[in-house]
This record gives sequence, structure tokens and C-alpha cells, in this order.
Amino acid sequence: MTLWNGELPFYPQPRHAPGFSVPLLIVILVFLALAASFLLILPGIRGHSRWFWLVRVLLSLFIGAEIVAVHFSAQWSVGGMNTNTSYKAFSAARVSVHVGLHVGLAGINITLTGTPVQQLNETIDYNERFNWRLGENYAEEYLEALEKGLPDPVLYLAEKFTPSSPCGLYRQYRLAGHYASATLWVAFCFWLLSNALLSMPVPLYGGLALLTTGAFTLFSIFAFASVSSVQLCPLRLGSSTLTTHYGAAFWVTLATGILCLLLGVAVVSLHYSRPSALRTFLDGSGKDYGSQAKGNFPLILNNPLHKQFGALDLTTSTKL
Repeated sequence: MTLWNGELPFYPQPRHAPGFSVPLLIVILVFLALAASFLLILPGIRGHSRWFWLVRVLLSLFIGAEIVAVHFSAQWSVGGMNTNTSYKAFSAARVSVHVGLHVGLAGINITLTGTPVQQLNETIDYNERFNWRLGENYAEEYLEALEKGLPDPVLYLAEKFTPSSPCGLYRQYRLAGHYASATLWVAFCFWLLSNALLSMPVPLYGGLALLTTGAFTLFSIFAFASVSSVQLCPLRLGSSTLTTHYGAAFWVTLATGILCLLLGVAVVSLHYSRPSALRTFLDGSGKDYGSQAKGNFPLILNNPLHKQFGALDLTTSTKL
């Protein structure tokens, strides 16, 4: 039962690497739809407040979209190399390929692309996903990959991340991914809270919520970066060694955390120094709510019925 010059027919049809994961694409489309909906109603906002609302809403949507999207990204730690290595088990054939390793919060993606793609009378283009999120069993997925007969480079890298591997990569990245994911969801909750508070006449608490959002976002960065403190075992394929570095998701999350901190500091600072300018930016009105917020003047409430009926002198007497 062999085809293609003695190679086992593990994959009768060529496999192509997807560009995006489905959950990531859904998140991007949802936030793009929200942004498009706001842009449609933007012409209905009069005056200069239109541009204030544009900056405010788009910044907020970017922060929320980034916090959610990076959960489903495999670009937290990436690595790749070109090498000449064995292709399938029980075969001495060697192929020239590009091997890629993409580590996310919930698992890894291993890509294998031939250079050129057509070698040994078949298309070498693989993208295999192995998950360690809650409810998933990485060891079972690795056993399924063995049964399917995936190429040797894919199985080699996948085996390095198994729970039984002496490298310890599974425990490092799995724990770091869980902690980073948990702190990011907390940051998302505070992002929702900050939007609600900044829409109310309590900008100080909205700024504090933004500071907390940035703090938890940076906590996720520190949690994932903790894996670099432990010496990783070498990943060798042929005569080359695969090295990893922080990917786009890591750096975008870091930038988002710093952005939230800067915005939070700006809101809190303006609340105490220039409250009227802060209110102008938040709702486009120039009313001065700051004097009462700072406690310089008392809050006076006028009752129109007081002037109409005058002051009433009420006397209570009791007859025994």
C-alpha cells in the first residue's frame, strides 16, 4: 500500500496553512462592525465634539479588540528556520523545508513548508495545531498526530511540548498561557467598566479603571515572559537549531498596556488640574464641573417653591 515513489499515503490531498484562526477572525469582524457602525453615525454629531468622539471611540475599540484577539493568536512566541531533514518515518528521503513554530496562550502551531513546495511528488504544506487549554488533552492530540503519520519535523517539535518530555516546555508555556489569559480577561472586564464610568460624571473612577486595565494587561506580559527565565532545551532539525523570540501578539499587548496606563494617568491628572478640559474631551461640552468636584465651592440646590410660598414658620403645640 504505497504510492508516490514508495511514500506512505498519509495525506491523499494536500493541506494548506490557514492565514487566520476562525475565533480570531470573528473577533476582528465584530469589532470592525462596531467601528463601522460608529463611523456611520459620526456625521450626525455636530461641531468639534465629532472629532473628540472619533478619537475616544476608536481608541476604546482598539484596546478592547486587542485584549480579546490576542487570546486566539499564536504569535506570542515565534521561530522558524530552513533546514534539510528527513520527511517521513520508514523512509530515507530528505527534503528541504521551512519549519515554523508559533506559540500562543492556548497551544502551539507547527508549520512545515517545502522549498520548493512540490517535492517527492507531493505538496509539502502543513499547519498543525496542538492545544493545551482547559478541557483539551495535548497528549491525546499528539497520539492522533502519530496515527495520522505527520511528517517527522512536525512530530519532533510536537513531542518536545508533550507533558512527558524532559524538556519541560509543556509545563512552562501551559502555566504561563493560563495566567496570561486569566489576567487579560480581568483587564477586559476593567475595560468595560472604564467605558461605563467615563460615560458618567465620574471621570476620576474611569481613569482609575483604565489604570487597572493597563496594569492587568502588563501582568499578562510578565506572566508569559516568565518562561524565558528557564533554560529551554535545544530544538534541532538536521544541522540547524530553531530559536524563538517574542512575536507580534506579545509586543502589541505590551503597547496596549502602556497606552492604557498613559490614558489613565492623563484622565486622573486632568481631573485634578483641568476638569473642564476633561469634560470637553469626554462629552464635547464646556461646562465647568470641576469646581464642585474639587471641593472649592459648596453645591447649592435652588427650590422654586421656596420663593413662591415663602418661609413657613411651623409651630407645634400640644394640649393636654
